Amino acid sequence: MRIHFDAEDLTRVTLADEPDPLWEMIFTRFRFRDRVRSLTFRPWFEEVREPARTAGMRRGAHVLDVLVPAGPYFPDFLTPYEGLRGLDSGLAALLRTPKRRLAAELRLLARHRTLPRWVRPIAEGNALALEHLGAALRDYHETAIAPFRELVGAAVDADRACRTRALLRGGVEGLFAGFAPLMRWSPPVLETEYVVDQDLVLGGRGLRLVPSYFCQRAPLTLADPELPPVLIYPIEQRHRWRPAVNRRAGLDALMGANRSAVLHALGRSATTTQLARMLGISATAASRHATALREAGLVDTRRDGNAVLHTLTRLGTALLQGSLPQGSTGGPAGADRHGGTENGGTENGGL
Repeated sequence: MRIHFDAEDLTRVTLADEPDPLWEMIFTRFRFRDRVRSLTFRPWFEEVREPARTAGMRRGAHVLDVLVPAGPYFPDFLTPYEGLRGLDSGLAALLRTPKRRLAAELRLLARHRTLPRWVRPIAEGNALALEHLGAALRDYHETAIAPFRELVGAAVDADRACRTRALLRGGVEGLFAGFAPLMRWSPPVLETEYVVDQDLVLGGRGLRLVPSYFCQRAPLTLADPELPPVLIYPIEQRHRWRPAVNRRAGLDALMGANRSAVLHALGRSATTTQLARMLGISATAASRHATALREAGLVDTRRDGNAVLHTLTRLGTALLQGSLPQGSTGGPAGADRHGGTENGGTENGGL
């Protein structure tokens, strides 16, 4: 696939902070179908196979396996652009999908496989059927994705730090060059392996690059070239699962479970409100813990518009990683700290 940029597109290249939860759910189903399962995902496989989690995943897994077959296509409405703002935003956008689009995309899917009867109400835009679809996807996420948020987040953060350094050092060209050999930058075209030969002309819309933990082998984009352009790319293998070291228990004993949880949550920068939501505590409590960590030199706090953004310092990062920082004990950690060959080949937007 060739992605064509013009001068305006190059000024509108953005890098998402975290994976899109709806895309990640889809990729996990592909990982279950892999003929040869990578050792990289073995810890995840072992945990999600536990009976309690398997039961919680069952309905969502069935829905995804029907609507997202091995190939060559799956509907774009399952991965709305709003998913980049989180699961709630993504599911809300999915439920608002216009009836005409639901019908058109599911008709296209029906060309590739026989669909069960329960899909018809979804294609008709039946509100209850869509609510059941959203509930099934949410249940699946809660069992297959959410429990691994901390581990996945650390891996994605490490990959994003590398991408950010490449961008700071070499601009957009440096960013694209850093994706080799996954992608090839031949100005003004970004090329990647794809199951079909095609061109995506951005036409001034720019491109949103979205990291994925569960994607493998090749980037993916949407089937409809008229939708906002996104490119979901697999993070580098070296950033994924690492040997387990139980540093969390030691930090819990050192500073208390709640404050330790705040420190771990700030492995990714967060506002006070986001921190409170992630940990299920009040905004006041989140602010109090962040203040204590800031006074200890572990967190840097700065105003970001109307919000207050908390970021680990190098010392805070070193404490989480179990290593001593070099040179400085303060300051923000910063940068230091659908189609393709995925799942055997698909056209864009499908696997």
